[in-house]
Amino acid sequence: MAATKVTVRNNGPILIEGDFEIYDADGGQYGLAGRKVIALCRCGFSDNKPFCDGHHGVQGFESLCRAFNLPEPKPKT
Repeated sequence: MAATKVTVRNNGPILIEGDFEIYDADGGQYGLAGRKVIALCRCGFSDNKPFCDGHHGVQGFESLCRAFNLPEPKPKT
């Protein structure tokens, strides 16, 4: 399986590239028709959730995300 790349776009969607599958909360799999790149909505305005349809640009969604290191996970008790 090839590596999957996830990119958080400033003021836009989350791009997923590579080999992946997407499921809804009930375990139903989305049919991606062989796509190797998709964009997931981050703004909540898409009429095609969970996929981006470009409404972030129309609605003026703003969110700048810069990479950082997460702290070590807390031990489970």
